[in-house]
Amino acid sequence: MKCVDDFRLQFGKQELVPIIIGGMGVDISTAELALEAARLGGIGHISDAMLPTVSDRRYETHFIKEKLKQYKYNIDNSDKSAVKFDLGHIAEATRLHVGKTMEAKRGEGMIFINCMEKLTMNAPRETLRVRLRTALDAGIDGITLSAGLHLGSFALMEDHPRFRDARLGIIVSSLRALQLFLRKTAKLNRLPDFIVVEGPLAGGHLGFDMDWAKYDLHTIMAEIYMYLQTEKLNIPLIAAGGIFTGSDAVSFLENGAAAVQVATRFTAVHECGLPEKVIQEYIKATEEDIEVNTVSPTGYPMRMLKNSPAIGSGIRPGCESYGYLLDGSGNCAYIEAYNREVATHPKAKKISVMEKTCLCTHMRNFNCWTCGHYTYRLKDTTRRLPDGSYQILSAEHVFRDYQFSIDQKIALPDEKP
Repeated sequence: MKCVDDFRLQFGKQELVPIIIGGMGVDISTAELALEAARLGGIGHISDAMLPTVSDRRYETHFIKEKLKQYKYNIDNSDKSAVKFDLGHIAEATRLHVGKTMEAKRGEGMIFINCMEKLTMNAPRETLRVRLRTALDAGIDGITLSAGLHLGSFALMEDHPRFRDARLGIIVSSLRALQLFLRKTAKLNRLPDFIVVEGPLAGGHLGFDMDWAKYDLHTIMAEIYMYLQTEKLNIPLIAAGGIFTGSDAVSFLENGAAAVQVATRFTAVHECGLPEKVIQEYIKATEEDIEVNTVSPTGYPMRMLKNSPAIGSGIRPGCESYGYLLDGSGNCAYIEAYNREVATHPKAKKISVMEKTCLCTHMRNFNCWTCGHYTYRLKDTTRRLPDGSYQILSAEHVFRDYQFSIDQKIALPDEKP
């Protein structure tokens, strides 16, 4: 019976343990978590979601304070088209986070950054260009393009000296999405170095409509694998979404996957960026506590815990401080929903907005509890303590369990004295 350690992910001459920790924002997939994956011979992701905010928290910068000071006059205005990010601040925040992470890197593995196209920031092309190129400048090993089709993203990097040196890949949830991407980037003579195929059981935003339950990762993987074989394209496929055990991972590795990307079990480790009280909410969740809803302003369905404080919260839009989801015209679906509720209840001191949520503010405050489908199984991976809480694991423990476990077994941690 094989385990994950019987396989290797090949990038040129470099061999890695075929385990990738997925990018979880905002600062949930921390530098510490990514560094552990690299030290153990796999790949870890940091996220570039809201990096000016992350930089303020971790490196004592003041990007949000400066942005708010500049646009404070606009707080009561529902028109946010004037609220722009300083591109220099975006570059500095990215350079700080990526640079310090790469300086600390040890081991034979790699560190990638997850870059979401849906982070439009009221200047989609300009801000994405800065984020991608600065990450390359700062020495990141690779970039995973996520949350969008990214039809123009390679072109934003094509004249960068590391465009053909860094590992560049994309997350897709269908063959059609992959074909669109490959067709658009064909003229650059630069194929992606890897393709992450994310199925419907993944955490956070999904690349499916609300009929997500009709789809199956094994089926999508097989379809894309056959297409690559037919087209004679030798691109490593990474299976992602709902891979909860080492045995789950082996089932994909034996059928054409070059590696697996996992995240849910790493939300319950010390190196994860979630506060401990939130981690406890994740571990104690039942299957009935998890839902796929449409509260995200991005337009994508999103999987989260039903008791997330973000759901129904009617806070005032914080675009002057944040505004990461403002489109190129300064619009956001949450602002529209919020204004409708205010107009409907003009005298209310506090309103509830069920239709959408202020994703920027709530993600920043760890109040939007996005999760994978199998989050309800986390309690089976650890021990319950005498006080009723659950033991939080180390990233190394979870990584090694994926790497060496067989027969659907999950290794529990040693009991605390």
